[in-house]
Amino acid sequence: MKRKWIIIAAMVLAIAMLFSLPLVGCKATSATTTAAATETTAAAETTTTAAAAETTTTAAAAKTFTMLFVPGVADPFYYTMEKGIQAKAKELGVTIKVAEYPKSWGPEAQVPILEAAAAAGDIDLIITAPTSTDALIAPLKNLYDKGIAIITVDCFLGDGDYSKESNYSFPLSYIGTDNKKGGQEVAKQLAELMGKKGKVYCMNTNPDTSSVVARGEGFKEGIAQFPDMTLVGMDYCLDDQQKAQQLATAALQKDKDIAGIFGVNLYSAQGSYQAVVNAGLTGAVKIASWDATQDLINALKAGSVDLILAQKPAEMGSLCVDWGLKYLRDKTEVPKKVIPGFEFFTKENVNDPEMQQFIYTK
Repeated sequence: MKRKWIIIAAMVLAIAMLFSLPLVGCKATSATTTAAATETTAAAETTTTAAAAETTTTAAAAKTFTMLFVPGVADPFYYTMEKGIQAKAKELGVTIKVAEYPKSWGPEAQVPILEAAAAAGDIDLIITAPTSTDALIAPLKNLYDKGIAIITVDCFLGDGDYSKESNYSFPLSYIGTDNKKGGQEVAKQLAELMGKKGKVYCMNTNPDTSSVVARGEGFKEGIAQFPDMTLVGMDYCLDDQQKAQQLATAALQKDKDIAGIFGVNLYSAQGSYQAVVNAGLTGAVKIASWDATQDLINALKAGSVDLILAQKPAEMGSLCVDWGLKYLRDKTEVPKKVIPGFEFFTKENVNDPEMQQFIYTK
């Protein structure tokens, strides 16, 4: 009897083990299936993410971007800059909108034009020369906050250091001349013309415009390097040629030993050399000017002006479009400062064929 129960128990155990085997197999199969499914899902998600990124990049590359140019004032410098902008935009397939040219320099004239042009919409980036280091911060920041990228050209906001955190560090870049260095170079070349001795006077324009302030500072520092030279004064004509002529006339009458004048832009230089001409001092008072307009080139050829620093406005404009598109299309990091060089016109090289490209044109 006992042997019988042992046999029955063994049979029950065997049957139980037999039925348990498929269950274990099911669990193993289930785990394998789950792992495979997870791997497939992860791969699908990775592929989808990569495809989405590729689609976004392709879409950005295919989009036609629109840039708005807001010049500082209606003069040959900015007309020449626009030519550089338009040429590079045509090459790269960028749409350019050009705001009305302000008839006078300053935020009072520029800000309404800026805001009206931007309000038309469909603007990806603004290229502009802020006519005040402070007064243009708020209007441009407002547009930046609406998703429009900003590049400042020729002039900058604040102290121009966009690499540090500040209320004016939002522009992508400042693209323009190293104005302080230019002022120093003008001082050096004017000193050479004057035999490194004598009194000089500076006709500046606006005390709240970064470019001309830096030119004046550079000139002052440059003249200080010559022990026998003295900077006797610096006045501000507010970009008014008639006022520049009046101020220069008064300075020449006040100090008859002035032997050199630096005009920091077109209007200050033209007003200054006209004062010298009217006083009968052409040749006796050396004139150094900034900006190679056709009028100043003609004055150089006539002997009324002795030295002209030529900026490269067309190159500035071209660089704005080039870097702007790299940022918009590829999210390329733009250098906080991009500095083109400059050239000097003198009586000796004014007719050289290779120098003609640096004359500003409308």
